[in-house]
Parts: sequence; structure tokens; C-alpha cells
Amino acid sequence: MTPTLMALLCLGLSVGPRTRVHAGTLPKPTIRAEPSSAIPWGTPVTIWCQGSLEAREYRLLKNEGDLWTWITQGNLWTWVTQKPLEPGDKADFSTAYMTDSSAGRYHCRYLSPTGWSELSDPLELVVTGVYSKPSLSALPSPVVTSGGNVTLQCASWMTFYRFVLMKEGERQPSSTLDSQRAPSGQFQALFPVSSMTPSLRRTFRCYGYYSHSPHVWSYPSDPLELLVSGVSGKPSLLTPEGPVVTSGQSLTLQCHSDVGYDRFSLSKEGARDPPQLLGRQPQAGLSGADFALGPVRPSIGGWYTCYGRHSLSSEWSAPSDPLDILVAGQLPYTPSLSVQPGPTVTSGENVTLRCQSRSAVDTFLLSKEGAASPPLRLRSKSQTGQHQAEFSVSPVTSAHGGTYRCFGSSSTTPHLLSQPSDPLELRVSGGQDKPSLSAWPSPVVPQGQHVTLQCRSHHKFDTFRMYKDNGILVSKLHSVMSQKGFLIGPVTPTQAGTYRCCGPCPGSSSVWCEGHCEQGRASRTELPPLPPGLHQKPSLWAQPGAVVRSGENVTFSCCSESSFDVYQLSRDEQPHECWLAKGQRRGGESQADFPLGPAHSALGGTYRCHGSFNRSPCEWSGPSDPLYISITGDLPIPIVSATPGSAIPWNESVKILCWGTPESYLYQLEIRGNSTFEVVEKKLGFQKEAEFLIEHMNPNTAGRYQCRYRKLDRWSECSKALELV
Repeated sequence: MTPTLMALLCLGLSVGPRTRVHAGTLPKPTIRAEPSSAIPWGTPVTIWCQGSLEAREYRLLKNEGDLWTWITQGNLWTWVTQKPLEPGDKADFSTAYMTDSSAGRYHCRYLSPTGWSELSDPLELVVTGVYSKPSLSALPSPVVTSGGNVTLQCASWMTFYRFVLMKEGERQPSSTLDSQRAPSGQFQALFPVSSMTPSLRRTFRCYGYYSHSPHVWSYPSDPLELLVSGVSGKPSLLTPEGPVVTSGQSLTLQCHSDVGYDRFSLSKEGARDPPQLLGRQPQAGLSGADFALGPVRPSIGGWYTCYGRHSLSSEWSAPSDPLDILVAGQLPYTPSLSVQPGPTVTSGENVTLRCQSRSAVDTFLLSKEGAASPPLRLRSKSQTGQHQAEFSVSPVTSAHGGTYRCFGSSSTTPHLLSQPSDPLELRVSGGQDKPSLSAWPSPVVPQGQHVTLQCRSHHKFDTFRMYKDNGILVSKLHSVMSQKGFLIGPVTPTQAGTYRCCGPCPGSSSVWCEGHCEQGRASRTELPPLPPGLHQKPSLWAQPGAVVRSGENVTFSCCSESSFDVYQLSRDEQPHECWLAKGQRRGGESQADFPLGPAHSALGGTYRCHGSFNRSPCEWSGPSDPLYISITGDLPIPIVSATPGSAIPWNESVKILCWGTPESYLYQLEIRGNSTFEVVEKKLGFQKEAEFLIEHMNPNTAGRYQCRYRKLDRWSECSKALELV
């Protein structure tokens, strides 16, 4: 028997099974630590034991396996062994310097005239700040829709045995999970957080510890606040510098809205840092905020979204459309850019821009100088030792004139680009001297929102003029303003029409070249922008279907009972690109077909169509429901399997595993009907497989399952069917 235990037995205070207590007659004491039970190394802590007003003495015990130790003054703790001078039902034990030897499991008890009380419940006292801090991030984003779920990832390069998740304002851990090896080589734990609501603002930190010292924790991770988004009007996100930037360049992202939000948040997909928050900065009738990201570095590349909210609400708006920031000059090669039939072409000709490189390239991007729209992307093809992609412009118009550059990128780092090619200036005869006029974010704008008209020219005009319809002067724009454009809105039907911008005629600062000026310096642009939503929306479908093999012919059909005279087809990824077709009457409806020819990866994306009548050509219907087109090709076919098998007892769970490629960033599980399919679930993450869990098997969840994955801008074909019964 140890000397310590002998001393306790001589005092009649043994704490084993023979301890003399009067169960049921003395209240069990409670124990707590202040300021919390997780104390940073070297800081003070006080343990409180609360019992009865009859208590004469309080004792604090530390449980170390099979050994119990009374805490004495010699162990850095001070405590009162005599009855307090003033009546009270609690006593405190304190130390001024928390160390790993002070950490552990504690109990307390008190002595009354009738004997010793039973032990309190255990207090797990932890010392933090002994090891390096882990990182805490939210998957897929720290901004969660109301009622939605999110996964918190606590990760470290240290071989921690377990990770602990703590919620701000709570004394006890929210959850503790075993560590697992991540594909990156780090050790991690994934904590699910469910049912997010705007009224519950949640800030989390996490810690790691080793199995041999469970009361000795790392430093806390940086705090991570989860934000809840709702369905109120989404803001718009853009950058004056354009989507392609270079290292060291200053970068500002602008989040704007006409809703009048007071606060704005900027979030980056997959970022470990919490979202940036800024107050309102009113600009030209809009509310907005400018997020200065400082000098560009490679880690800035990625997808960004922004949100807005009112100061009296904790719920954020719907997210803006994502903005892809690309960092050029990060890959060690320079592609070349050429044009056929040549750099000077006539309006109406077919033009091909070819980007080539002898280095291995997964995707080529074509960027136009001064364009606000994102670069065009095409999958690289290998030919005679060269990697290349051909961008077709057919037919070319004056709006296509300008300076182009191309870049290469890798599938593993899609936001980092090569050095730019040498610039190539494309001149369109009869139109290359005209200013160009474009609408941002799109020439089709819902009523009540804003549109920016941007007038640009290769000539260094000091001033532009904007005209509407039959020569009505809209505004006089100085060159400094022309780079930002002319803001119109909130849009009303009276603003629908045809706009054009003009520069001064040669040799004159007062004579403006309108319409058919001798030198052709006027740019006339049809803007059917204003405003959709005045008529019933049409329906949109595609043949042979929403998933098309590369090389197959694709035809879109837009149909409506409103018997529209003209239909317009547009793609979300290229809002300035649209197709027009005349409506053909069929029965009580009208329909327009848009044959887009053989499918290629650049055709993939989200499409919508609008309808219009000849009597009001600038008034368009609301958009059809979106139709997402996937182009499949030479990607490996995924494999789908089920664990523990494909025959599952009623109400049991089953895991469905979909195997793709390591570069897959999105997996989709579908359940097939006779002629339809329903998307069951989607999972994000660069990994070679994705796991889907069906928790309760029943007749509604039985069926034929298939999966597919997305790599860069292309979907794979569906896997073979898995019959789940």
C-alpha cells in the first residue's frame, strides 16, 4: 500500500468502496472551474465546490487512474481546511499558474456533523496551449442556408489521437471525435453541424490531444463563425481589374445590391479563413462594399461569393453569382496564340483563335482585354507533340474586335494560369474603329434591378456619348467614367430599347459620329435587356437530352402557349452570348429550335430562354426554368457499389460509394425511373471517391442508382446501374 493511501486510511478518509458516508442524508456537492474547464498554460484557475451550509470542511481530490490524491498547499493549490469564518455552502481551490501537472479529473466532498458527503461528479480540467494549433474550416462553406447542414473540418499535421470541438459561450465540448488520416496526409476529424438557423449565431474552435495525455490540449484553432443565408435578393459581385490578375497586382472585389443592405460578407470556396465582413458604402443609389484583397498572391485564386444583410437581422441574403479569380504567371510556360484566316477580317467571316503549347496543358483559356466577362475555356487536345485548343468565332462582328491573350491551366490547380501569350489584336474591317458597347452583368435584366452599359474603344477618346433609340442623348461620358460604365436602374419598361455609344469624329472634338458617320465610329448595340418578366415564361428542353456525348448534335427547343414571335436562348456562363430564332406556330403554341451543332466541352452550362412579341421587341418574358447541359467525353466511367450489399433489410442503412478520379470536384448520385432521373445528392471535394449514406432503407429508397462526377467543366458518363432492393 502506498504511503499516501496509508495516511488517508489513518485519518478515516479512505475513498474506496468502504468510505463512510450517509447516502441520502447529505446532498452531493457540485464542482466547477472558473473561468472555464479549459485553461491556457500559465494562467490562474479556481475550482469551486458547493455543498451544504452545515459543511465544516471541503476536500478536493484528483483521480489519477487507481490513485486518489488529496490536493494540499504543497501542490500549488490553496484551500481552507477549517470551517469558514463566515457561513457559506461552498469553498474555492485556486492556483495562479496552470500547468500540465494541474490538469486532470477532479472530485470534491465536504464534512458535516453527520459525516462525509459522497463525491461530486467529475470535473475534467484541461490545460491548453501545449501543442501547435490545428486549423478549422467549414465544408463546403462557412455560409449555410437556413435549416441546412455543414461539416466542420479540424485538421493538423501533428498526429493527434482525438480532436475536440468547442462552441463559444459553452463550458463543455460540443463534440469529441477520433482522428483520421486525410487524403492530404493530415490528421483530421469531421464534425457535422445541422439545422442552422439565423437566430443561432455560432462560433467554434477546435483542439487536438494525444492518447497518453487526454487533459493536455493544443492551442485553440482560429475562431470560425458560421453565417446563415436566406432567400432575400442576391447581390452582384464583380472586380474592376477583371477576372484574370497577376501576382503583386492590387485586387478589389465589389459587392453591390439595390436592396439596401447594411452589412456585406465575402466568402471564398474552400478557404480556411472566415468570411470578411464590411459595412455599407453607398454608391450611385446602390448599397455595397469594396473588399480590398491587397497584393495578389497565388492563394487568392478561387471562387468567391458575397452576401448582404440588414443590421436588424441575423440572416444573410442569397449568395451572389460566383466570381472566378484567376492568377496568371504561376505556371512555367508561355503558350502561343494565332488566328485564322488572319488578324484583319471582314465582318461576317468565320474566325478561329488557336492557343498552343509544347508543355502539358489540361485547359486553355482565352481572354479579351477590357472584357468584364470570364475567359472562354476549352479542353486541351494533343496533336503532333503540341497541346492546343481552337476557339471559334462565327460569324465575327465588330464587337469581337480587340486584343486577345491565352493561358494554360492544370486540372489540379485550375485557378493558377501560365504566363500569358503575346497579345493578338483582331481587327474587324468596317467595324474595328467603332467603340464597343456591352451590358453588365447581362443584356437581359429583371425589372427593378440595375444594368451597367460599358463603352470602350482602342482610340484614346477623351469623351463618349450614349444615345438611345432615335438619337436621344442619354449621357456624356468622360474617359475615366467609360471604364466603369453608365449605370441604369432600377430598370423600368421605359428604359427598354436600342442603345449606342459614339466617339468624336476625326479632327473634331465637337462633331459626333452617329449612325453612318464617314469613318464609322458609332457602335450600335441592340439591348433587349429591359425588362424580362412581363409575359408568361416559356419552357426549355434539349435533344437528345441534358447529358450529351462530345460530338453529338444538340438542339434546344423553346416553347410557350403565349405564341411569342421571337425567342432568345442564353447561357449563364456567357451572359453576353445569345441566339435568336423566329417562333413557329404549332397547334395553340409557338416554338423555336436552336440547333447548336456537334457538342463540345465549351457548350456545357446552364441555359435559359425568353420570348417576345414583334409589337414590343424590347419587352421579354421571364426566363424559362434553367436547363443544365453536361457534355461527356473521354473521362473514365465511374464505378458504383453498395456496403454491406445491394439487398438491404427494411429500415437498415446502406452506404453507396462512387469511384471517379482524384481530380473530381463534384459527385452526383441519381435514382433512375423508366424515363426520368432524380438527383438524390451532390457532394463537393477533390477526391477519387464520394460516399452517400441512405439511413433508412424502405420501398421509396429502393431502385436503380447511378453516379457520375464532374472534372473541370465536364461531366463523366453515368456509371452502370446499381439495383438496390
